[in-house]
Amino acid sequence: MIRPAMPEDTKTIARLIQALAEYEKLSHEVRLDESRLREHLFGPRPFAEVLLAEEKGEVVGFALFFHNYSTFVGRPGIYLEDLFAEPAHRGQGHGKALLVELARLAVERGCGRIEWAVLNWNEPAIQFYRSLGAVSMDTWQTYRLSGDALTALSKKGNYALPQQDFHGTSKGG
Repeated sequence: MIRPAMPEDTKTIARLIQALAEYEKLSHEVRLDESRLREHLFGPRPFAEVLLAEEKGEVVGFALFFHNYSTFVGRPGIYLEDLFAEPAHRGQGHGKALLVELARLAVERGCGRIEWAVLNWNEPAIQFYRSLGAVSMDTWQTYRLSGDALTALSKKGNYALPQQDFHGTSKGG
Protein backbone atom coordinates (compact mmCIF):
# COMPACT_ATOMS: atom_id res chain seq x y z
CA MET A 1 0.00 0.00 0.00
CA ILE A 2 1.24 3.51 -0.82
CA ARG A 3 0.24 6.46 1.33
CA PRO A 4 1.36 10.02 1.97
CA ALA A 5 3.60 10.48 5.00
CA MET A 6 2.26 12.15 8.13
CA PRO A 7 4.19 14.08 10.82
CA GLU A 8 4.24 10.99 13.04
CA ASP A 9 6.22 9.19 10.30
CA THR A 10 9.24 11.50 10.67
CA LYS A 11 11.33 9.03 12.70
CA THR A 12 10.61 6.27 10.16
CA ILE A 13 11.53 8.56 7.24
CA ALA A 14 14.80 9.46 8.98
CA ARG A 15 15.56 5.74 9.45
CA LEU A 16 14.91 5.07 5.75
CA ILE A 17 17.10 8.01 4.70
CA GLN A 18 19.93 6.58 6.79
CA ALA A 19 19.38 3.13 5.26
CA LEU A 20 19.49 4.64 1.77
CA ALA A 21 22.74 6.44 2.61
CA GLU A 22 24.24 3.15 3.84
CA TYR A 23 23.17 1.38 0.63
CA GLU A 24 24.70 4.18 -1.47
CA LYS A 25 27.90 4.10 0.64
CA LEU A 26 27.28 7.72 1.64
CA SER A 27 26.48 7.42 5.37
CA HIS A 28 29.35 9.78 6.16
CA GLU A 29 27.48 12.58 4.33
CA VAL A 30 24.23 12.38 6.33
CA ARG A 31 23.69 15.44 8.54
CA LEU A 32 19.99 14.84 9.12
CA ASP A 33 18.22 16.38 12.08
CA GLU A 34 14.77 14.86 12.72
CA SER A 35 13.19 18.05 14.03
CA ARG A 36 14.39 19.98 10.98
CA LEU A 37 13.16 17.18 8.71
CA ARG A 38 9.74 17.35 10.36
CA GLU A 39 9.63 21.13 9.87
CA HIS A 40 10.73 20.87 6.23
CA LEU A 41 8.17 18.17 5.41
CA PHE A 42 5.20 19.18 7.54
CA GLY A 43 5.78 22.77 8.69
CA PRO A 44 4.03 25.93 7.48
CA ARG A 45 6.08 25.97 4.26
CA PRO A 46 6.84 22.36 3.28
CA PHE A 47 9.85 21.97 1.01
CA ALA A 48 9.20 18.35 0.04
CA GLU A 49 6.66 15.55 0.25
CA VAL A 50 7.01 11.86 1.03
CA LEU A 51 5.13 8.79 -0.11
CA LEU A 52 5.51 5.63 1.98
CA ALA A 53 5.25 2.00 0.91
CA GLU A 54 3.74 -0.31 3.50
CA GLU A 55 3.62 -4.07 3.73
CA LYS A 56 1.46 -5.64 6.43
CA GLY A 57 1.32 -2.31 8.29
CA GLU A 58 5.11 -1.85 8.27
CA VAL A 59 6.79 0.95 6.29
CA VAL A 60 9.30 -0.68 3.92
CA GLY A 61 10.11 2.11 1.45
CA PHE A 62 9.74 5.76 0.57
CA ALA A 63 9.87 8.37 -2.16
CA LEU A 64 10.84 11.94 -1.23
CA PHE A 65 10.06 14.52 -3.91
CA PHE A 66 9.41 18.20 -4.58
CA HIS A 67 8.21 20.42 -7.39
CA ASN A 68 10.42 22.19 -9.87
CA TYR A 69 9.61 24.05 -13.07
CA SER A 70 10.64 23.45 -16.67
CA THR A 71 10.93 26.64 -18.66
CA PHE A 72 11.23 24.61 -21.87
CA VAL A 73 8.13 22.50 -21.20
CA GLY A 74 6.38 25.52 -19.64
CA ARG A 75 4.96 23.37 -16.84
CA PRO A 76 5.82 22.28 -13.34
CA GLY A 77 7.65 19.04 -12.82
CA ILE A 78 8.57 16.77 -9.96
CA TYR A 79 12.10 16.04 -8.82
CA LEU A 80 12.43 12.67 -7.10
CA GLU A 81 15.17 13.16 -4.52
CA ASP A 82 15.06 9.68 -3.00
CA LEU A 83 13.46 6.36 -3.88
CA PHE A 84 14.26 3.46 -1.58
CA ALA A 85 12.90 0.07 -0.59
CA GLU A 86 14.52 -1.84 2.23
CA PRO A 87 16.71 -4.65 0.87
CA ALA A 88 14.56 -7.38 2.47
CA HIS A 89 11.52 -6.02 0.62
CA ARG A 90 13.01 -5.46 -2.84
CA GLY A 91 11.60 -7.22 -5.86
CA GLN A 92 8.09 -7.14 -4.41
CA GLY A 93 6.84 -4.13 -6.36
CA HIS A 94 7.23 -1.41 -3.73
CA GLY A 95 9.54 0.78 -5.81
CA LYS A 96 7.30 0.47 -8.83
CA ALA A 97 4.21 1.22 -6.76
CA LEU A 98 5.87 4.35 -5.37
CA LEU A 99 6.77 5.53 -8.88
CA VAL A 100 3.29 4.74 -10.22
CA GLU A 101 1.74 6.84 -7.44
CA LEU A 102 4.24 9.62 -8.07
CA ALA A 103 3.39 9.55 -11.79
CA ARG A 104 -0.31 9.70 -10.92
CA LEU A 105 0.31 12.76 -8.72
CA ALA A 106 2.42 14.39 -11.46
CA VAL A 107 -0.34 13.96 -14.04
CA GLU A 108 -3.01 15.09 -11.57
CA ARG A 109 -0.97 18.23 -10.77
CA GLY A 110 -0.35 19.08 -14.43
CA CYS A 111 3.36 18.27 -14.36
CA GLY A 112 5.25 17.71 -17.58
CA ARG A 113 7.83 15.27 -16.20
CA ILE A 114 9.52 13.56 -13.29
CA GLU A 115 13.30 13.69 -13.04
CA TRP A 116 15.84 12.14 -10.71
CA ALA A 117 19.47 11.11 -10.47
CA VAL A 118 20.94 7.66 -9.96
CA LEU A 119 24.48 6.69 -9.04
CA ASN A 120 26.25 5.38 -12.12
CA TRP A 121 27.28 2.14 -10.37
CA ASN A 122 23.70 1.26 -9.36
CA GLU A 123 22.97 -0.99 -12.32
CA PRO A 124 19.89 -2.68 -10.77
CA ALA A 125 18.24 0.74 -10.33
CA ILE A 126 19.25 1.85 -13.83
CA GLN A 127 17.71 -1.27 -15.37
CA PHE A 128 14.58 -0.84 -13.24
CA TYR A 129 14.12 2.77 -14.39
CA ARG A 130 14.65 1.81 -18.02
CA SER A 131 12.05 -0.95 -17.68
CA LEU A 132 9.53 1.75 -16.72
CA GLY A 133 10.31 3.84 -19.81
CA ALA A 134 12.68 6.35 -18.18
CA VAL A 135 15.53 7.65 -20.31
CA SER A 136 19.01 8.70 -19.21
CA MET A 137 19.88 12.35 -19.75
CA ASP A 138 23.43 11.55 -20.89
CA THR A 139 24.16 15.00 -22.28
CA TRP A 140 23.53 16.71 -18.92
CA GLN A 141 25.87 16.89 -15.92
CA THR A 142 24.77 17.59 -12.38
CA TYR A 143 26.47 20.42 -10.49
CA ARG A 144 26.23 21.26 -6.81
CA LEU A 145 27.15 24.19 -4.59
CA SER A 146 27.28 23.39 -0.89
CA GLY A 147 29.16 24.15 2.30
CA ASP A 148 31.95 26.72 2.03
CA ALA A 149 31.51 27.14 -1.74
CA LEU A 150 27.83 28.04 -1.30
CA THR A 151 28.59 30.46 1.51
CA ALA A 152 31.44 32.07 -0.46
CA LEU A 153 29.29 32.58 -3.55
CA SER A 154 26.50 34.11 -1.47
CA LYS A 155 28.92 36.82 -0.34
CA LYS A 156 30.29 37.77 -3.78
CA GLY A 157 29.25 40.93 -5.49
CA ASN A 158 27.34 43.90 -4.25
CA TYR A 159 23.91 43.42 -5.75
CA ALA A 160 21.72 45.66 -3.64
CA LEU A 161 18.35 44.28 -4.62
CA PRO A 162 15.33 44.86 -2.40
CA GLN A 163 14.75 41.84 -0.19
CA GLN A 164 11.60 39.96 -1.26
CA ASP A 165 9.58 37.14 0.16
CA PHE A 166 8.79 34.00 -1.87
CA HIS A 167 5.81 35.68 -3.53
CA GLY A 168 7.72 38.69 -4.88
CA THR A 169 6.43 41.09 -2.23
CA SER A 170 9.07 43.65 -1.18
CA LYS A 171 10.23 43.57 2.42
CA GLY A 172 11.66 47.05 2.74
CA GLY A 173 14.87 48.13 1.06
